[in-house]
Amino acid sequence: MLVRDVGQFIVGGQLCWGIEGSCRACPNGWCEEGGGETPEEIRQALLTAHGPTRLRLLDARASLVPVLKALREIWDLPLPQARERAGELMEHGLVGTLVEMEFVASRLRGRQVAVEVQRGSG
Repeated sequence: MLVRDVGQFIVGGQLCWGIEGSCRACPNGWCEEGGGETPEEIRQALLTAHGPTRLRLLDARASLVPVLKALREIWDLPLPQARERAGELMEHGLVGTLVEMEFVASRLRGRQVAVEVQRGSG
């Protein structure tokens, strides 16, 4: 039987992910870590285990400029896609794993944008 542990974490201001695996029938094991975009299978496992988290703006009248700058920096987005994400954030909030939303929140707060992270808010 293969056992896998997955996670996300923030190291040095960067979003990272990790996975460890071991075989219960043998001494073999492995681990893998990476930075940047988390593989979808890890994201889905975390969302299934812990539920989604929503990031919301505290002030619906927040300036779009710092929001766009932060979102473009985080995801390396072209302006039109950053505007789409900013629209989602301003209207309904962004949804992802707890670590993803805390990471985005820290970047937005660093640009003086007031946000809140709501656990279990799919």
